[in-house]
Amino acid sequence: MNPTISTAPRSLTNRPEALASRLHLDAACRWFVGIVSLRLPTQVQAVLLASLFFTAEAPARSEAVSLRFRSEAVPLRFGIVGLTHDHARGFIPGVTARQDIQFVGIAEPNAELARTYARNYHLSTNLFYGSLEEMLEKARPQAVGVFTSTFEHRRVVETCAARGVHVMMEKPLAVGMEHARAIETAAKKGGIQVVVNYETTWYPANQAAFELVHREKLVGDLRKIVVHDGHQGPKEIGCSSAFLEWLTDPVLNGGGALTDFGCYGADLITWLMDGERPASVVAVTQQIKPQVYPKVEDEATIILTYPHAQGIIQASWNWPFNRKDMEIYGRTGYILVPERDRLRVRSSVSGEEERSASALTGPNTDPVSYLGAVVRGEIRHSGLSSLEVNLIVTEILDAARLSARTGRRIDLPVER
Repeated sequence: MNPTISTAPRSLTNRPEALASRLHLDAACRWFVGIVSLRLPTQVQAVLLASLFFTAEAPARSEAVSLRFRSEAVPLRFGIVGLTHDHARGFIPGVTARQDIQFVGIAEPNAELARTYARNYHLSTNLFYGSLEEMLEKARPQAVGVFTSTFEHRRVVETCAARGVHVMMEKPLAVGMEHARAIETAAKKGGIQVVVNYETTWYPANQAAFELVHREKLVGDLRKIVVHDGHQGPKEIGCSSAFLEWLTDPVLNGGGALTDFGCYGADLITWLMDGERPASVVAVTQQIKPQVYPKVEDEATIILTYPHAQGIIQASWNWPFNRKDMEIYGRTGYILVPERDRLRVRSSVSGEEERSASALTGPNTDPVSYLGAVVRGEIRHSGLSSLEVNLIVTEILDAARLSARTGRRIDLPVER
């Protein structure tokens, strides 16, 4: 998740002015790519490129200033695919208020749902398209945010990748490994980035915990990670009928609570374990409320075993309240993350202390800032939202479903 810092080649001197010129030239090159990718009319491109030429001759003030100016000068052309995921409700107001985003279109085939969003969020009807293909052809986004069923993620990525359009989707990546591998193949072929958005990626306390584990080595070698995620249930908290229709469907969502909230724990544990695949997966699921959720499980516990550590994921639609918290235990201490910006830490040399996590800054502040920085090539895409980590997440969830169904431990990797 940290920005990639480029070092100058040996032939470049270490003088500050030389380094500044190099940084400015790199920025100008990325500007050129950004301008061309916008597919603007020829005359408009000519004016922008001419301006870029004269700007490139001026000394760079700093890379930070260059990045900030570039983001403001060339907003990312951004579209939305689907509105059946209720997370779109909180996402759209933030996007429309941003200066670094040009909101160009929404693809939603359900005309009634489209009208509801247009009315509730004061959106022009000209932004709406009846299909993904039409939106891509007419609005020409550089990247899209996906708020469809999980089952539809594969089709969206394959369609966007064929046109070189980057994709950010709401978690999880896919309903299973077959879809996940197809997404990976399409992304590589199309040369696009795939970002999987989890709310917990943007929790300052989670990022602080990672630093304490891997940079400061506060707790020693990891031994156990326990992650709790969920709420009272999607129907109980008032999710929309359009959302519930696929969220509680074993095909369209890949499962119930196991998929909906198990993915958070699998993502965090894989990240904390530096991308290591677990050796085995064991899972137990239940239908505590079959009268409410007759087709899917509403309770799941997943145990991941590693050579020298264990991960426990407790995913539930039966918690008495909303929770997304984590416990990290090492050989010499522990880190508890009870809230998004607070930690409790204890090591072998000190008693437990409570700490506040510093607010995230720059491209790691929120999913849209991160997506923009990735698309512009300002940072290297990695970590919690990366395709690499989420392929393992999908593998874990697939194994968990198989374990719950068969009552067996599933050793990874599973033979294809």
